[in-house]
Amino acid sequence: MPRIVGLAEVSESDLPLVGGKASKLGELVRRGLPIPPGFVITTELYQEFVDTTPLATEIPAALKEIDPADSTSIDRASQRIRSAFEATDFPTGMREEIVAAYEAYVNQNDVIFSAVRSSATTEDLDDASFAGLQDTYLNVRGTDAVLRDIRRCWGSLFTPRVLVYRGRKGFDRATLRLAVLIMKMVNSSASGILFTRDPNTGENHMIVEAGWGLGELIVGGEVTPDHYVVDGATLKVVHKQVSEQSVRLVRNPDGGNQREPVPEADRSRPKLSDDALHRLVSLARLIESHYRRPMDIEWCLDGSTLYIVQARPLTALPTPLPAETRAGGRPAPSAPSSSSEEGLLLKGLGAAPGIAAGRVRHVLHVEENTKLEPGEILVSTMTTPDMVPAMARAGAIVTDEGGMTCHAAIVSRELGIPCVVGTRTATKTLRDSEEVSVDGKMGAVYAGLERGKKKAAPAAATGVTPGGHAGVPVTATKILVNVSVPEKAEEYAQLPVQGVGLLRIEFIFTAHVREHPLYLIQQGRSKELVDRLADGIGQVCRAFHPRPVIIRTSDFKTNEYAGMPGGAEFEPREENPMIGWRGCSRYISPEYRPAFLLELEAIHKVRTEMGLRNAHVMLPFVRNTWELEQIAEMFKEKGLRRSRDFKLYLMAEVPSTVLLARDFSQHCDGFSIGSNDLTQLVLGADRDSETLARLGYFDERDPAVLRAIELLIEGAHAEGRTVGICGQGPSVYPEFAEFLVRSGIDSMSLNADTVLATTRTVAALEQKMKLDGLRKS
Repeated sequence: MPRIVGLAEVSESDLPLVGGKASKLGELVRRGLPIPPGFVITTELYQEFVDTTPLATEIPAALKEIDPADSTSIDRASQRIRSAFEATDFPTGMREEIVAAYEAYVNQNDVIFSAVRSSATTEDLDDASFAGLQDTYLNVRGTDAVLRDIRRCWGSLFTPRVLVYRGRKGFDRATLRLAVLIMKMVNSSASGILFTRDPNTGENHMIVEAGWGLGELIVGGEVTPDHYVVDGATLKVVHKQVSEQSVRLVRNPDGGNQREPVPEADRSRPKLSDDALHRLVSLARLIESHYRRPMDIEWCLDGSTLYIVQARPLTALPTPLPAETRAGGRPAPSAPSSSSEEGLLLKGLGAAPGIAAGRVRHVLHVEENTKLEPGEILVSTMTTPDMVPAMARAGAIVTDEGGMTCHAAIVSRELGIPCVVGTRTATKTLRDSEEVSVDGKMGAVYAGLERGKKKAAPAAATGVTPGGHAGVPVTATKILVNVSVPEKAEEYAQLPVQGVGLLRIEFIFTAHVREHPLYLIQQGRSKELVDRLADGIGQVCRAFHPRPVIIRTSDFKTNEYAGMPGGAEFEPREENPMIGWRGCSRYISPEYRPAFLLELEAIHKVRTEMGLRNAHVMLPFVRNTWELEQIAEMFKEKGLRRSRDFKLYLMAEVPSTVLLARDFSQHCDGFSIGSNDLTQLVLGADRDSETLARLGYFDERDPAVLRAIELLIEGAHAEGRTVGICGQGPSVYPEFAEFLVRSGIDSMSLNADTVLATTRTVAALEQKMKLDGLRKS
């Protein structure tokens, strides 16, 4: 495995090697987006540093002393580990290797100042951003300073705030690894953050926040940024709020950052011109199109040149309210508004939805974390990453400063805590121990507890509050949910769904196993692989029991498998992995057969030893019926046989499955349409080609793709087999959802954040079809 790699050489499949931040930026470099040049110190080098120095014993010893009931024990363990990282020198060969890579990068890119940025294997994931929790160092100058800050980044994997956040998100403290991304530093005249969906409402509005200088003052909530709301469909600006800024963070010529006053003439001037704003949201649309999900993007402007410096999934996105609920005098999305409502104490930006009531507790510095009792309302000028332990206990959070993209907003949304930011006077207006109610959706704080208690019930009735799904219509089309990581299963199980339509086993590999399966077999660790897979699968099946959970067996491509620790020696290099050795062709190959048998053994363990007989299986990328005959024998070898309580499904991704649907039906209980691969192979359009996507070639609504889906449904239903679909298509395109319903689709498996809205859409379509039928008759 490479120890140091150029940013332009990595992609998302390299996440275990380069971490979340670097893998996503490398992906965008390969797509031609404006990303500053850089290179990555990989997790392999991090692990070697830990394993070959006194840190190998120091880290476990410190973590062992943590007492969950004693918050100060986390502080002590953290300080011990971080001090050890900073005091430990690089082994000679390792130092020379890093210095050589740094000097080559400097010479090739005319670099003077760099950003040294953490990139953890659990960072920028679909359900956990780790926003601001690991350290980043800006405007770093010189070799010695870069070497120092690499070790400091590594040590930040063990700050108290990260240890607490990891525990809250269910990540193992001892097994995480950190890569370090070193990038050319942009001399930012302006910078900020963009959400491609409104994070407070889930509506199709882009939220842009902009400030002078470096973006750290925005994220830290020390300045209130300009706030723009842009219609996601038309890219027209629907709301604009310019805020005065008197101080900015800029480059110190000797290295590091310094504060300076903003010139008087610029203090009230918009930070983005109309042209710059349009270019920015156009880039954001391309990024969202590439990842096919809402994104959280950091950007900066050097004069007139725009750069993207981070892109990660937008976590904790709520379901948009129905149009009839939104109507009636609501303020512009995510925009503060004045109000004369009775009992209103403060108005700010609604940054994280929800209702809470409790006593006010001022926490102005990290040293005051321990003052906050569980359920109290945390009031601060602005939260910092070090306040995460206190934030996790809060009933709600209210701040003086900050915007939709500040630390308090991002972390509150992930923790599911109501949050109001940018009130300007919360620390002066709200008194310690005062009883208040906080409405995180509308950005309001009210006197007393009653309003919070009264408003909690209607909030649940909308279907937005977790667990509150009264009024969600019943549909003839089964509505299922996709689950990415087991840690979200308990939460998703509260949704009004009939089970899990897609549990990708490869996500359990990356989150729970983390090493190539053949490498584990080679190391004599087959039982460990089975146990880890079974634990992850069992966690999901237990949460949804007795509702069915359909487990899709592994579908890594060769380039993705090669990026896993220990995988390089087992994977061939393919020119086009997308249509190469993947899916069922891998399972029947002598080289990979032992690993697939262990997957089946893990599923058998879940069904027998754990007693979770709601576990079913789906095979990906099926090309021929003869490969299914071989796989059926492998199932029997591991004690798995199709029956009334054990179903086998096939992904319909390859046109052969569609054209011979009746033949394939003899080997399965149903099909699930993989619209991305099916579109790619029907239209001959590479799903990863940004050029073809921009020209409109890659579109699941193409008539040829729609006809393929009709053929599949007709053939499968003729043999008594079901057909579902898993993916975002029905959620993104209402006309596609209508086509599926009219064609007789049996089920839709959706991303969790779209379940409620799409269920309502499907119910309305079914009702419309019923009325149309009555009219005709």
